[in-house]
Amino acid sequence: MKKILIVLLAVSYAPFVTACNTVEGVGKDVEAGGEVVQDVAKDVKEEISN
Repeated sequence: MKKILIVLLAVSYAPFVTACNTVEGVGKDVEAGGEVVQDVAKDVKEEISN
């Protein structure tokens, strides 16, 4: 499960890293990455609870 999460995070960051042209863009990319991490954490928490 841990390997899958690492791969998903790495793949999800790829488009954001290539799109960082401005400071504003970097902020949006970091925010989007944070949202992905939150979603994955929520899924893992639900999986553990069940």
